[in-house]
Amino acid sequence: MAAALAAAALASTGTAHAQDDTTPHPPYPAKPAHPAHGTKPAYPVHPVKPEHPVHPVHPVKPEYPVKPVKPDYPVKPVKPEYPVKPVKPAYPEKPAYPVKPVKPAYPEKPAYPAKPVKPAYPEKPAYPVKPVKPAYPEKPAYPAKPVKPAYPEKPAYPVKPVKPAYPEKPAYPVKPVKPDYPVKPAYPEKPAYPAKPVKPAYPEKPAYPAKPEYPSKPVKPAYPEKPAYPAKPVKPAYPEKPAYPAKPEYPSKPVKPAYPEKPAYPAKPVKPAYPEKPAYPAKPEYPSKPVKPAYPEKPAYPAKPVKPAYPEKPAYPAKPEYPSKPVKPAYPEKPAYPAKPVKPAHPEKPAYPAKPVKPAYPEKPAYPAKPAKPAYPEKPAHPVKPAYPAKPAHPIKPAYPAKPAHPVKPAYPMKPAHPVKPAYPVKPVYPEKPAYPKHPSKPKHSGHEKKQHGW
Repeated sequence: MAAALAAAALASTGTAHAQDDTTPHPPYPAKPAHPAHGTKPAYPVHPVKPEHPVHPVHPVKPEYPVKPVKPDYPVKPVKPEYPVKPVKPAYPEKPAYPVKPVKPAYPEKPAYPAKPVKPAYPEKPAYPVKPVKPAYPEKPAYPAKPVKPAYPEKPAYPVKPVKPAYPEKPAYPVKPVKPDYPVKPAYPEKPAYPAKPVKPAYPEKPAYPAKPEYPSKPVKPAYPEKPAYPAKPVKPAYPEKPAYPAKPEYPSKPVKPAYPEKPAYPAKPVKPAYPEKPAYPAKPEYPSKPVKPAYPEKPAYPAKPVKPAYPEKPAYPAKPEYPSKPVKPAYPEKPAYPAKPVKPAHPEKPAYPAKPVKPAYPEKPAYPAKPAKPAYPEKPAHPVKPAYPAKPAHPIKPAYPAKPAHPVKPAYPMKPAHPVKPAYPVKPVYPEKPAYPKHPSKPKHSGHEKKQHGW
């Protein structure tokens, strides 16, 4: 893998000498290697699209009344500070432990006895030579196929008669001019909406009562001093520990005062009803459209000329008979397969409802021809790169020294033969047990019985 990567890196000259092309040659700065690209020709200007018709101006909506200013919330009372906790006393220092005795060294292990030398395996006997497989008898040659006779030449077709020309179509009559639609009447002006009533201001909220101050917590009593530990003896029984003094009881916490009840909110003012909207004026009736004139009847097409009958084709000559092929020997008859069960017929599918006929699309107008794309200027030819100097050949690696041959292993001593085991005594023949009578309530074969026994 490493050799393939090294070969790929040496083969790519662009990546191997990329550091040589970082700085240009003097004088600095050098001229550009390639000339500037020519200016592209301007594209043709698109035709100006017609403007859409101007929509009628909507009537100006009346301004909404100004909302009342929301009153500020009352200022919350300042929370009292908690009392400072007492400083925790330091624990007394622990006494020094006695020095542990030195652990004795383990006695040296005895040397293991030498293992016996493994004997060499006896040589395997040579396998007997396999008999030579007899050759198959040669297959008989197939009889030669008869030569296929040549077809007789086909007769020439008679010349077809000339097709007569169609008569000219009559000209269509001129269509009548469609009359213009009547002018649409203008809509009447909409009435102005009545002014909305002024929204009443909300009443001021009552001030919350001041919260009661928390009572000060009682001072925690200091712990009694611990007694000094006695000096430990040299690994006899430990002395009894002194009894700890009883801990002082914590004082009961003060009862939390109940919050004062919140004042009831004042009733909201009743929302006034909006005035009824004025009725819209009736729209004017459109004038009746003019009746479209009927198209004139199309002229009848002239009768087409009768097509002349083609001459009868000449009869083909009779083909020569093929010589009879040699008779192929018959194969032995195959055994008859059992008759397969008849597959039941699928039920007939219901008929799908008929799809509605798709209307024909109107013909699309022809698009204007696109302007021809201008030709790009030709690019200048790249300059020829100089040839890189050849790399020196790799030095030949010295050959590794030959490894010494492994020593021959000694043969193991022969193992003693195993003693012959005595034959086991013959088991006595037990008498056959009588069969159990069948249960009258259970069936002979059931699915539950098969699942239970795993049949």
